[in-house]
Amino acid sequence: MTPLATHEVSADTPTSQTDARTARAQGLRRLVDGTPVLQLVVLIIVFIIAATTISGFLSKSSIYSVLVLAAFLGIAAAGQTLVILIGGLDLSVASIISAADLVAPVLMGAHWSPGIAIPVVIIGGAAIGALNGFIVRRWRVSPLIVTLAMGGIVYGVALAGTDSGLKPGIMPEWLTRFSSPIGTTFGIGIPPVVIAWAVLAIVLGVVLHRTITGRRVYATGANQRAADLAGISTLRVWVGAFALSGAVAAATGVLLDGFISAASTGAGSPYMFTSLAAVVVGGTSLVGARGDYWRTVLGALILTLITTILIGHGAGEALEEAAYGFLILVFVGVYGRERRVRDQV
Repeated sequence: MTPLATHEVSADTPTSQTDARTARAQGLRRLVDGTPVLQLVVLIIVFIIAATTISGFLSKSSIYSVLVLAAFLGIAAAGQTLVILIGGLDLSVASIISAADLVAPVLMGAHWSPGIAIPVVIIGGAAIGALNGFIVRRWRVSPLIVTLAMGGIVYGVALAGTDSGLKPGIMPEWLTRFSSPIGTTFGIGIPPVVIAWAVLAIVLGVVLHRTITGRRVYATGANQRAADLAGISTLRVWVGAFALSGAVAAATGVLLDGFISAASTGAGSPYMFTSLAAVVVGGTSLVGARGDYWRTVLGALILTLITTILIGHGAGEALEEAAYGFLILVFVGVYGRERRVRDQV
């Protein structure tokens, strides 16, 4: 081998090593972005911690209780996931949950049958969400401002209406069983609300990944102007996403009525932060068009297990909020550093 050839080989070697390391890093990044491997690892770790540090955690009743609480959070965060995928944010979720939790029992107390009162409440939540989406998209107003203001209005009206002397009715027994950890589904010992959550996850997953509607959602989140030019009605997408967010928030409020067998002031307050945290911890990017609802399912399970661990060890609400904040920082650091899709096209 000539001196020149030797020099060329030695000069190329560091470059080849660098290229190999870059390729491995890019492959790892694609794996993290394309699959919820990080969430699965975290979920396994927190489950092991809960199982080894909390007495009786592995009992059937304990597992079902965790799944029911995760189901409430997962259902509440379903609409939030779609809103974030299109580049928005819904801060009215907690207020709609609280309002529905108050209004549904009052309607039943006013001799409305549950078969009428519950659909009316859920449709009302969808209408509020649709109005949020219309205002935000039609007049280009910040979703943070619109949804926060709308949430305050809705909860204030619901609180004033229920304080006017109307007495809440008794929750129907079937709703209590539906929301209870000891409920059964067609004789099978699985809480019905957990089955409902699983069905919701399957339906939303199929819609987002296998239908035209799903493609329109991702296209809107990636680049709204390009989506408009492609013939997609982004106004409809925004209205639909926010309408779903309002509907599932109202449904969560009704389910909480069944869970505690009574209305509760501020029942939705914990979901102001956690509905957003479940989406972010699940790995759906706040810049839009990246992620899906299956990731949110994992996020809801992770947060519920962390809450269970903290409560099991006597930690207060302050530490719980701090833990959520830390997780959000970690996952935003992993998934939030990339540019918007529209800036890469």
